[in-house]
Amino acid sequence: MKLVLFDDQGRKHLLPLAFTRPVCEFRLGIRTIREKWEHALNAPSTTYCADYLAASLWPFQPAFDTDNIWINSRVIPSLQLAAEVKKLQVGEALLKGDLLVAANVGLNSIVLKLGTSDHLTDDFSMKESMSECMIIHRMHDLFSHNGKAILWDLEDSLQTPAKLSATNTVIGTHGVFCEGDFQAACVTFNTTQGPIFIGKDAEIMEGSHLRGPLAIGKKAVIKMGAKIYGDTTIGPGCKVGGEITNTVFFGNSNKAHDGYVGNSIIGEWCNLGADTNTSNLKNNYSEVDVFNYAIGASESTGLTFHGLIMGDHAKCGINTMFNTGTVVGVGANVFGAGFPPKFIPDFCWGGADGFTTHLFPKMIETLTNVYKRRKLEPSNEEIAMLQHVFNQTAHWRDNVL
Repeated sequence: MKLVLFDDQGRKHLLPLAFTRPVCEFRLGIRTIREKWEHALNAPSTTYCADYLAASLWPFQPAFDTDNIWINSRVIPSLQLAAEVKKLQVGEALLKGDLLVAANVGLNSIVLKLGTSDHLTDDFSMKESMSECMIIHRMHDLFSHNGKAILWDLEDSLQTPAKLSATNTVIGTHGVFCEGDFQAACVTFNTTQGPIFIGKDAEIMEGSHLRGPLAIGKKAVIKMGAKIYGDTTIGPGCKVGGEITNTVFFGNSNKAHDGYVGNSIIGEWCNLGADTNTSNLKNNYSEVDVFNYAIGASESTGLTFHGLIMGDHAKCGINTMFNTGTVVGVGANVFGAGFPPKFIPDFCWGGADGFTTHLFPKMIETLTNVYKRRKLEPSNEEIAMLQHVFNQTAHWRDNVL
């Protein structure tokens, strides 16, 4: 069996984070969506996604010597759903309502027409899934489902209790678990509402207060005195401090100082300057509207708590204030006094006083310097992918410059 994780038309509602990765690379809970499916079905995977992504980082390589199981990347598997997918015979497709979840195409080289299901009826026997699952419709679904996703990931793996020194305090019975050695001293672990997971080589500095459900990724650093509430994921390689609640950091991003981030999604290689604060509740307690690239306008989320959505490689200066439901695009650099607009297009440079274009060579220069700090360097393919995003988003910048 080989898994083909595909992006359907729903991807357009998940920008800007889907600009720079297929949806299966989104992190939710402890694992990425790809890692969840590979673990649940014990099978390798490949990706079918936007051409410019496939050509650079995630090539489409179906295997024709085994069954190809096509799986919708926006669907998060429960144990029961994974069992249903595993039982699919060649020529069978699994639906959840109108949404195509998975199809077993066998040795066929068929490429499913992404975003539609009506064409399947002639080629596949349709089955309705009866299992619980999570479906990512909008970006806020990631932080809304994150607490449950942490529980599912722990349920679907061997749980290794963490060995904590006597300097630490543990409250509650849900447990602290780990995947390898880590550092933690003089830390409060409150597991009353859910477990806490710590990745290999993570460091949790003294005076930190942590509440579950919480996932801390490999080589992540929690700075001194941090206050991190439940339903939060600190992805691999992140450095965070201050106050954080119900937020997902994908990985390699920094919020290393004081300030508040809540009900938010932070992409990779972002940096939030000292005392950055995100509003996640309007003064009148009404529902939060958030910009949606797919419709080119703001729409109601139906939520009263919604903070910041920040695309990869975005940065903000010290004392930045983000209004409720702000979206910051890929490669943007935000600074200055006052509240910037609630939609900051990709590769913009500026703040409340206005924007210019964050010139692509300058952005790549910064990216290269950031990577050097971790002994990395960008590939030609990654730069080409970002150039495509820069070109693709020019019209959004034209509206604000």
